[in-house]
Amino acid sequence: MDWLIDRFRTEPNRCAFIHEGREVTYGDVLITIASFRTRIDATGISKGDAVVVLGDYSPEVFCLMLALAQNGSIVIPLTKNSVIEESVALDVSGCDWYVEFAADGIGATITPRVIASDNALLASFRERGSPGLVLFSSGSTGKPKGILHDFNQVVEKFRKQRQAVVAIPFLMIDHFGGINTILAITASLGTVVTVSDRSLAKICGAIECFKVELLPATPSFLTLLMASKLHSNFDLSSLKRITYGTEVMPQSTLDRLIKAFPGVNLQQTYGLSEVGVLRSQSRNDGSLWVRIGGEGFQTKIVNDVLWIKSEYAMVGYLNAPSEFDAGGWFNTQDQVEVDGEYFRILGRVTDLINVGGQKVYPAEVESVILDVENVQDVAVFGETHNLLGQIVVAKIVLDQPEAVENVKRRVRQACLAQLASFKVPAKVVLAEGVLHSTRQKKIRRE
Repeated sequence: MDWLIDRFRTEPNRCAFIHEGREVTYGDVLITIASFRTRIDATGISKGDAVVVLGDYSPEVFCLMLALAQNGSIVIPLTKNSVIEESVALDVSGCDWYVEFAADGIGATITPRVIASDNALLASFRERGSPGLVLFSSGSTGKPKGILHDFNQVVEKFRKQRQAVVAIPFLMIDHFGGINTILAITASLGTVVTVSDRSLAKICGAIECFKVELLPATPSFLTLLMASKLHSNFDLSSLKRITYGTEVMPQSTLDRLIKAFPGVNLQQTYGLSEVGVLRSQSRNDGSLWVRIGGEGFQTKIVNDVLWIKSEYAMVGYLNAPSEFDAGGWFNTQDQVEVDGEYFRILGRVTDLINVGGQKVYPAEVESVILDVENVQDVAVFGETHNLLGQIVVAKIVLDQPEAVENVKRRVRQACLAQLASFKVPAKVVLAEGVLHSTRQKKIRRE
């Protein structure tokens, strides 16, 4: 990844990070990387050593990860809100060194912490002498998996320089989408604006203050933003592009975004930790149809399910058999519709609700319910039923308190007007709080 460091040298005075109001130039980034390289050598961190980096976005966290990659180490980024317990992660990946950053993201404590690993995949990877990157799946469909990438290959995707932008890295740094975002911004010599938390007010305030141009977010976050109407309290006119991914976007939320942000490019993205993030282009008709692929990626449809072949694919799972077939194709488990070169993502096979043999996609039902009066958010899922196999359940968060029977009546009326009867929720449950995880992703469960 020396080419990336060389690129930073071309614009040493350009702003690379605005971290809690502190501006850091690419020249500062180069100095910090060099400082960490010196510290790595003095500490004795060797090529192939597994190094846990505990922290969130900051210039220093980013610089340490690049310094470790240059050193040929295996980087394991974790946060305080990682998707799995730290002990579980380290049991899978092993550990030689543990780096913990202070809350401000600046000071780093490096200590040896030896957790032996006899993982055959890691052993064979170390023989290649390449830097590694280990990320973890959420385990939402089973046991969490450790995903090993060649760090050089992850970075290589961004060798072609694109237009520099000012952007907020919304997804966390231990998520492949988060790594992808921060590399995409810095490889194009853009500016990374970090926030201490990813609340609606913090994000909107940072956009206004630092004239952010690109907001990558999840549909759950954008749904809450539209429901809160908080965007109208801030000057968000600097935004040029809003991207959304990691879950299915409700059409009703997209329609609201189009009205709220006229002139802003709304772009659906698509990627998986196993294969990387594909280039994408949303159809300009305000729909959820998207064209995905780009250099290094191939796609095909098998039984209405999307399969991907990628030059940027993971090396493998540390604790599970590979899910790539003999030809290098990966089953995404995402069901899709096809219209020429465009796809519409319907949802994960694992989220599918089976009502008497009929398929129900939660996002389709959620989109309708979000337009019902007094509904702030909704999560739709299946509940076991002795006769039908499953029934549709809608868990709803209201704007204002209201009797559940009144809500249920309006929900049924709205759904019957737009959906087949088997898709209409048989049960409506009122909930308090939020229906998404700390990663701003919808939680659907019985």
